[in-house]
Amino acid sequence: MSDVTRAKHGRPVHHWRRDVIELAALFTAVAVADAVANLIGHGPDGPELLLGSAVALVATVGFHTWWARRHGHAPPVGDTGARPPSAQEPAGQPEGTRSGESALWRMRTTVKDEPGSLAALCVALAAPRVDILSLQTHPLAEGTVDEFLLRAPADLSAAEITKAVAQAGGASTWIERADAHDLVDAPTRALGLAARTAQDAAELPLALRQLLGRCTIRQLPAGPPRASRDSGDVPADGSLDDTVMRLRAPEGGVITVERPYLPFTPTEFARARALVELDAVLGPRVPRSQDVLTLPEGKDITVRRADPDDLEAAKAMHERCSPLTLTRRYHGPVGDADRYLNHLLSPRFGRTLAVQTASGRIVGLGHLLWDGDETEVALLVEDGWQRRGIGAELLRRLVGMAVEARCESVYAVTQSSNTGMVASMRGLGLPLDYQVEEGTLVITARLDAGVAPEPLIGFEAEHRRG
Repeated sequence: MSDVTRAKHGRPVHHWRRDVIELAALFTAVAVADAVANLIGHGPDGPELLLGSAVALVATVGFHTWWARRHGHAPPVGDTGARPPSAQEPAGQPEGTRSGESALWRMRTTVKDEPGSLAALCVALAAPRVDILSLQTHPLAEGTVDEFLLRAPADLSAAEITKAVAQAGGASTWIERADAHDLVDAPTRALGLAARTAQDAAELPLALRQLLGRCTIRQLPAGPPRASRDSGDVPADGSLDDTVMRLRAPEGGVITVERPYLPFTPTEFARARALVELDAVLGPRVPRSQDVLTLPEGKDITVRRADPDDLEAAKAMHERCSPLTLTRRYHGPVGDADRYLNHLLSPRFGRTLAVQTASGRIVGLGHLLWDGDETEVALLVEDGWQRRGIGAELLRRLVGMAVEARCESVYAVTQSSNTGMVASMRGLGLPLDYQVEEGTLVITARLDAGVAPEPLIGFEAEHRRG
């Protein structure tokens, strides 16, 4: 007699009706067995009847075995039909993606500005099990640009998604792979970029790049209108021309943003202009934090952010540097340091770190420069302070800033004879690419996002915020 193990409220429940039926069946079987035994023992055909019964029993067992194998996956009568936990599929999992693999996509498409156009897109995306995570609309003069963040089955290609969208009325569709950073909604991303820009003027180009996606940003300095056609033609509110937008820089000049693969929308133009206006209202600013480092020989130096206020001290350091040191830094003769330093110390073009002694004299400069869609690092250390690890420490910090800014790589332009710069780049422990261009060595370090080079051994640091 088998027990019934179906649970109710966590306790096993026994069915008394099933127990009575099984007990009656047992008594019936005993009575039948007694009758068969009497018939075999006292009847004339006892042996034949016994043999026939054995054959019938074997046939019954065989039929029962075949039936059990054929219908073994069917739930027994009275069972709830639930599978064991290990065999259950995740709730809501689309057919064909039981492994849980999926891919993120960013997609833009243009639809007619009429009722039902967005609903048709949603239905078309739902058919291949594409989940819409976020949606932004960019109104145009004719039609609307809908920007989606999608999660699709991993085996669904971009061409298949584009085809489904086209059948639903989408035109000029653009799609590319997305990552976890795109999961942040647009208002939150804009507020975060505004906060970063408010803290540091050097963040403006980076904030624009992250706001608008993959694009090239260049800033032309202020000058006479005839010196630059771009700076003379840009109105106060900026201009938008399909894949190029131009904005007036807060301190003069023009910021040019280009994205050839995808036209800018008026909504994006308004967002970029608002970010530039915020930067103009806040004015020049550089975070006032500094680190005091102890060199192996025991002397203290301070590493801090530099700005145009350090121009005179930087000029004095240039005057103390030898012609060879300046040639290695600027890759040629240096006649007037002003035309370099005014640009390098401006937070609009990147970030600069200064190394100064306890007496306040600057003995080293490190620059992280926004070069369009690339990033350059450059170092200059006064002759008397070279070979003490200062250049390597500056380089490590600059590369750490590039990692925080989500730059994919940094490059340094130097001469093959500048063994100190080559050794510093190799000391980063990052993958390096070497290229010789007209006798100049270009070393590119490919950055692993979120992983900064390890601190140098031999320095003792104390962080101070001014």
